[in-house]
Amino acid sequence: MLTFFALFTIVACYVAAALLIGKRLTHREASSKYPALAIGFVGILLHAFLLQQAMFTPGGLNFGLTNVGSLATWFVAGLLLIASLRRPIENLGIIILPLAAFSILAQVLLPTEHILTTDETHSGIGIHILFSILAYSLLGLAAVQAMLLSIQERNLHRRNPGGFIRALPPMESMETLLFQMIIIGFVLQSMSLASGIVYLDNMFAQHLAHKTILSIIAWLVFAILLWGHWKHGWRGRVAVRWTISGFITLLLAYFGSKYVLEILLGR
Repeated sequence: MLTFFALFTIVACYVAAALLIGKRLTHREASSKYPALAIGFVGILLHAFLLQQAMFTPGGLNFGLTNVGSLATWFVAGLLLIASLRRPIENLGIIILPLAAFSILAQVLLPTEHILTTDETHSGIGIHILFSILAYSLLGLAAVQAMLLSIQERNLHRRNPGGFIRALPPMESMETLLFQMIIIGFVLQSMSLASGIVYLDNMFAQHLAHKTILSIIAWLVFAILLWGHWKHGWRGRVAVRWTISGFITLLLAYFGSKYVLEILLGR
């Protein structure tokens, strides 16, 4: 049953929605975005069902690597679809939605296990995890937005604005959306680090040290980017490089550390 719903989610919802968005991007006269969003929301609901089945166990919550990856992409896809109802960012779905489909495949085909007991999830650790996943999700959206902004800028400089580029909002609007995402994501990441300091016994313990250090480095990267944007008007390629660098560091902090601990070391 789990596999059936996973495949249904991937093929009939996320992939179909991404294809509809891609079709809108490649045609001069863009059709309504709402059919793609409607299919995407069905995928979100089915994805939530999969997560509930995989993560809630009698012993507690299973925060294994592939489960967390699936949960993060679910957050990202959900934020994208909800925001797209009012803002012109649905084009990010051509990357986000296939990524969510891939995460479901990984969750079903490569299950991992890391159980957090009920006592742990009801403590401040649960708050820390929630802030962390929300921050990763929003900064992940910002990274995809930065990639599209980079493609848009490169094509405009080459005076080759094809159908894909014409379908995107103006660069000024794209940059405004980018920094709005980064600001909110930065606040959430700050709350994640603060809750970790308060609720974790020792953030610099041997098994957490690399995760903590990389998370702080990522926080500094985004802090410098926001300061540079405010003080010196950083934008364009500079903003894109800093955004992607910060998000890659954040990915290594969490998913890299979980891969080493759960897959390579078997802890």
